[in-house]
Amino acid sequence: MATMESLIGLVNRIQRACTSLGDYGGGDEAFSSIWDALPSVAVVGGQSSGKSSVLESIVGRDFLPRGSGIVTRRPLVLQLQQTEDAKQEYAEFGHLPQRRFTDFSLVRQEIRDETDRVTGKSKMISPVPIHLSIYSPHVVNLTLIDLPGLTKVAVEGQQESIVQDIENMVRSYVEKPNSIILAISPANQDIATSDAIKLAREVDPSGERTFGVLTKLDLMDKGTNAVDVLEGRSYRLQNPWVGVVNRSQADINKNVDMILARRKEREYFATSPDYGHLSSKMGSEYLAKLLSKHLESVIRARIPSITSLINKSIDELDAELDHLGRPVAVDAGAQLYTILELCRAFDRIFKEHLDGGRPGGDRVYGVFDNQLPAALRKLPFDRHLSLQNVKKIVSEADGYQPHLIAPEQGYRRLIEGSLNYFRGPAEASVDAVHFVLKELVRKSIGECQELKRFPSLQSAIAGASNEALERFREEGKKTVIRLVEMESSYLTVEFFRRLPQEIEKVGNPGGNPKENPRENSAAAPPPPIDRYGDGHFRRIGSNVSSYVHMVSETLRNSIPKAVVYCQVKEAKQNLLNHFYILIGKKEGKQLAELLDEDPALMEKRLQYAKRLELYKKARDEIDSVSWVR
Repeated sequence: MATMESLIGLVNRIQRACTSLGDYGGGDEAFSSIWDALPSVAVVGGQSSGKSSVLESIVGRDFLPRGSGIVTRRPLVLQLQQTEDAKQEYAEFGHLPQRRFTDFSLVRQEIRDETDRVTGKSKMISPVPIHLSIYSPHVVNLTLIDLPGLTKVAVEGQQESIVQDIENMVRSYVEKPNSIILAISPANQDIATSDAIKLAREVDPSGERTFGVLTKLDLMDKGTNAVDVLEGRSYRLQNPWVGVVNRSQADINKNVDMILARRKEREYFATSPDYGHLSSKMGSEYLAKLLSKHLESVIRARIPSITSLINKSIDELDAELDHLGRPVAVDAGAQLYTILELCRAFDRIFKEHLDGGRPGGDRVYGVFDNQLPAALRKLPFDRHLSLQNVKKIVSEADGYQPHLIAPEQGYRRLIEGSLNYFRGPAEASVDAVHFVLKELVRKSIGECQELKRFPSLQSAIAGASNEALERFREEGKKTVIRLVEMESSYLTVEFFRRLPQEIEKVGNPGGNPKENPRENSAAAPPPPIDRYGDGHFRRIGSNVSSYVHMVSETLRNSIPKAVVYCQVKEAKQNLLNHFYILIGKKEGKQLAELLDEDPALMEKRLQYAKRLELYKKARDEIDSVSWVR
């Protein structure tokens, strides 16, 4: 059966995992909230209040940097994990997860080096925490956060804002509702001036989250004591005050080990005339057990909210992993199947763009409804069918023998020259639709979430799609040019049949001469038709313009049909057909290269998978102990 002590160890493991996975101090908001929901002990005190000595007494090791001024310049998240007696004591840093420190003097040096790495060798501070885990049979399961000491003035080399900066940093930790405040105050100073108590009172006015610790009891003036404070008469807290006696500077200089220091502390309280009656509730060992017991009760109260938060994170991780896609199988058949499924996913999105399920397909219609008509209207027929040009072309077509009735060859040359202008808008329509389709391919690849994992496959699909679109464009151009050439190769016969009738009407405006021969014989002869006058050539230009307009309307309808048939329909039905043939011929290694994921995405999935495994394990362990009383 699991115990609450194992649950504290579990909370520590979750915190360590959050640290290693980047969920603390700027990580994912959902995962950072798990950290915030897990109780921990924030150690608060003024400079030289004895914070470091208290922490070392709890740990039983000499491992923290010492010196004058601000020694702690970054928060130190200290996670204690109790191990079996036979195991060796060691420490691990969050930024060096593969390295174990068994020499605690090296731990002290690494804290200095890691602090300098962020703050430089200055007296500046940084809110970026250092994460340190200590495994030992001599500790209780506990998370302690050593914060920079509160100060009242900036010393040389520090910014004037450092006083407020330190307070803001400390406040950001202690104001969290799940934070337990360990307020360190020296006994040889008036408790009313304690920086730690002042800040604790502001964020925890009821005192239910605050534990008061009095240090330096052995350094008080002779004849004075701190009994009133320790018994809660000077300043009452919901939790008891604890007095501790740390190593003196002389002991530190002599390298007195922590085991001996703890024994001296016990002897001090046991033999003290002032504190003898409190000796069972004094000392660093009692403080560690008191904090651990209180942490147990806090965790028990927080179990429902922690479980709820972990369940929410598990659901979010599952959804995110589904979104990222599961790891790809190494089997060639499975890889081929995956590639084909990804191609179909892309093809589905591409078709949705064309069919209106997604935006973009309407741009194809825009080519037919706007660009093509506008291009047809801009064709230079006025210049081509100007009086001067019509005269020139008709005269050249007649050659040495002028035309007798209608200048058929002149008409043909004028019409063929006019129809030739339609090639430009026809080809431009093909190109415009081609670029729309290329853009839809690009958008579809970007919108296909499943493909984002595989940049190589994205490039291959894009390349194959664009090659196919190029083939469709060439076929589209051939088809629309054929449409134009067909109009040129065979003119509408009815157009020519109408021309002689119009000429007769002009020459005989009164009607049929056989109906009244007597009147016609007496009438004046009709005026001769000047087949080389301006009016005649204007009529030719007008007739050709009418014919070209008729053809323009025909092509305006037939060009879109050809473009859709040769390009849009083919893209919908056969965009990746050639690619499928090539894929089917590839070997396993070549398939694996196409499924070579973006390293950043692989790392992201790996991190999410680790989180998911951790949170599921945490949920199971919490479930196994949540009913323990």
